[in-house]
Amino acid sequence: MRSGGAHADEVEGDEPLLAARVHRPSDLMRLLVGMLAIAVVLAIAAFAHGTTSGLEQDISKGTGQAPDLLIKFAGLASSIAVLLVPVAFAIERLIKRDGLRIADGVLAAVLAHGVTLATDLWVAKSAPGSIKDALTQPAPGDVHALTDPVHGYLAPVIAYMTAVGMSRRPRWRVVLWAVLLLDAFAMLVTGYTTPFSIILTLLIGWSVAYGTLYTVGSPNVRPTGRTLLTGLRRVGFRPLSAARQEVEPAQDGIEHADRGRRYFVTLEDGPPLDVTVVDREQQAQGFFYRAWRRITLRGITTRSSLQSLRQALEQEALLAYAVISAGANAPKLIATSELGPDAVMLVYEHTGGRTLDSLPDEELTDALLADIWRQVKALQSRRIAHRRLAGDALLVDRSGKVILTDLRGGEIAAGDLGLRMDIAQLLATLGLRVGAERSVASALAVLGPDAVADCLPMLQPIALTRATRTTLRKLARERAQREREAVLEASQRAKQARLEESGGEDSAARAPERGKKAVRAEKQAEKRAIDEALDEAREEDLLTQIRHQVLRIRPQAPVEPARLERIRPRTLVSFIAGAIGAYFLLSQLTHIEFGTLFDEAQWGWVIAAVVFSALSYFAAAMSLLGFVPERVPFLRTVAAQVAGSFVKIVAPAAVGGVALNTRFLQRSGVRPGLAVASVGASQLFGLGSHVVLLLTFGYLTGTEKTPSLSPSRTVIAGLLTVAVLVLVVTSIPFLRKFVSTRVRSLFAGVVPRMLDVLQRPQKLLTGIGGMLLLTACFVMCLDASIRAFGKDDASTLSLASVAVVFLAGNALGSAAPTPGGVGAVEATLTVGLIAVGLPKEVAAPAVLLYRLLTLWLPVLPGWLFFNHLTRKGAL
Repeated sequence: MRSGGAHADEVEGDEPLLAARVHRPSDLMRLLVGMLAIAVVLAIAAFAHGTTSGLEQDISKGTGQAPDLLIKFAGLASSIAVLLVPVAFAIERLIKRDGLRIADGVLAAVLAHGVTLATDLWVAKSAPGSIKDALTQPAPGDVHALTDPVHGYLAPVIAYMTAVGMSRRPRWRVVLWAVLLLDAFAMLVTGYTTPFSIILTLLIGWSVAYGTLYTVGSPNVRPTGRTLLTGLRRVGFRPLSAARQEVEPAQDGIEHADRGRRYFVTLEDGPPLDVTVVDREQQAQGFFYRAWRRITLRGITTRSSLQSLRQALEQEALLAYAVISAGANAPKLIATSELGPDAVMLVYEHTGGRTLDSLPDEELTDALLADIWRQVKALQSRRIAHRRLAGDALLVDRSGKVILTDLRGGEIAAGDLGLRMDIAQLLATLGLRVGAERSVASALAVLGPDAVADCLPMLQPIALTRATRTTLRKLARERAQREREAVLEASQRAKQARLEESGGEDSAARAPERGKKAVRAEKQAEKRAIDEALDEAREEDLLTQIRHQVLRIRPQAPVEPARLERIRPRTLVSFIAGAIGAYFLLSQLTHIEFGTLFDEAQWGWVIAAVVFSALSYFAAAMSLLGFVPERVPFLRTVAAQVAGSFVKIVAPAAVGGVALNTRFLQRSGVRPGLAVASVGASQLFGLGSHVVLLLTFGYLTGTEKTPSLSPSRTVIAGLLTVAVLVLVVTSIPFLRKFVSTRVRSLFAGVVPRMLDVLQRPQKLLTGIGGMLLLTACFVMCLDASIRAFGKDDASTLSLASVAVVFLAGNALGSAAPTPGGVGAVEATLTVGLIAVGLPKEVAAPAVLLYRLLTLWLPVLPGWLFFNHLTRKGAL
């Protein structure tokens, strides 16, 4: 027999080269935490002046009783140790050939020194007095001089020690903290610093260190295949070789990121092994996604985002034993071990086989599906949640037995939500391969109808894995494309049929001969053909198909999706943007004396602003009905526009209004496809008119004070910017394809609707007039608000300038993700009015009045109209 030493370092296959440096998300998180802590310290120093001064007095009184000899000894020892400890650690690292860490530490120290100099300069020159008082005090040797706000030698030392990793070595960590505490004590007692200065110095050094590590990257210490063989020999195995097993990339590129590297290991005297190696860098991948899921999902215990390697090792080992104990098939764990300080390995018996994703369709028999559900039933009986029942986590060995893998994200003693989510996930996984009918039938045969019906509220995308959601979105795009193609094909067939009936000539050219009724009949026939083609091409998505299959067995099963999201991304963005806008607005209002301002306000112009705001709802109704050939009550449409004032507060302006108008038209008897097309046509025409008006008024604003008619530089710059954007979009294939796809979908729905409207000039004039009237109402409302607070200043401001400011603010408000454009509109209007010459003392209250009349005051009547129309079935 050949000796094991001859094969001790044999690694089969070309193992991918590891990056020399890696950017750890944990370093970024520590940097952000440090910056937040610095902001908190400065805020406390700025606003809690009494607390800071009291704290300094207490510390001064307490340390004043310390013996003088102890103070001198502490100062001398700390000043020497602060220099010797970093040098000693650097020598120790160089002896062990770890010079990269020392280089990182030196770079962090240099950057920290620069930050301390910048901070000292800021505190001395422009910081508020309360912050200066908290960070400095009169120097003991010279009462006319102040101590340093931040210590220029201590922060670099802290940055150096943190960057080189001293805190991860227990002995050096003790020395580090002893030196820091001794130095802080000596400086506080001698009066050369303040408590807040010490804290700020520590935070700056710590933050700069992790910022440096994340920017330049940390040295990659991931173990290789040879390190794995050495670790296996250390736990009693005699490996011959290790072959890296390449895992197919996930569809989203992230879900496999933290699952570890897998090796197939052959032994000298036994069956082969499957070994999983998990290291810090690999474990950190997907960190932000896991953290976001933990924050946003309610009622579900997810794996900790900041899990240590030992915790990950213990969790996977516990799940492996628990799954086998429950009677399910899982790889048998036979050994675990650490591979140095930054990696661990888990050794399993070799199972072999293929994943469910790699099996051909003909091998997905009913017996195999039933075996999959039996494994899940065994887990459910012991309240074990797998949490990732995707196709690559289900292994089928050579004998056809199903084996559950990827247990790292599982959970023991799981709640009902986690167990029901497992069933919903597996229904979707199998449905993607064998269809909804077979997926549901196999689940009913094993789990029973009650267990399957209970999972219906969990059958929603947020509860599924990222790979499954990506696949469902891809299928949805394909369905939408097929529907668009069907509509276009039906339209072409109807047009071709009209040409054949008219003897090869366009039916529109023979319209005077055949009469308006015949033309209208042909148009109606074409619409019916398009609607029928759309109905035939419309397909249900997979999750809807699964629900229908379950409801056939349990008609009374709950189908309303459960509320799983604690917070939505749109809500978070809206909150942040609203906070920024509120801060900007409040900063503008703090310098205004509202009492004097309202006493001098011209209430006639306030009433005029109210009238113009009310007229805008009638204009909005005209602009919508002008693109709806069908008969819709005008006053009810006005009521719907008032209800939109309430919807704007709970949804972005560009989204809530479109959804409400589409729903209103559908409830008014307009077909769903035609309702969407009408609202789309109104939005498209409104966008075009908005751009034209902005350019027109911008041109007038640029020429109103000059004798020439040359356009202003702003208009020229805007046109050049648009031209550059068009060139960029057309030159990049991805953007060109994206735009062309959207344009094709536009021509499939909106443009045919526009052609219908063009045949009724009265309707078209109503729509155009409504849009122009709507813009005029808002401009006059803003102008009246300005005149209400600015007597002499408003007379010097032209109506064209007010229109430009309004159009720019409205465009930004529509693009902003906040409800009603809160924050973005106020900031844009205020800055715009100041830019065109209006004093800040007039611009800020004018914008406040304008937004009060057009956004906030209509909320209550909007809520009343919304409830009224809902009860009447109009919404």
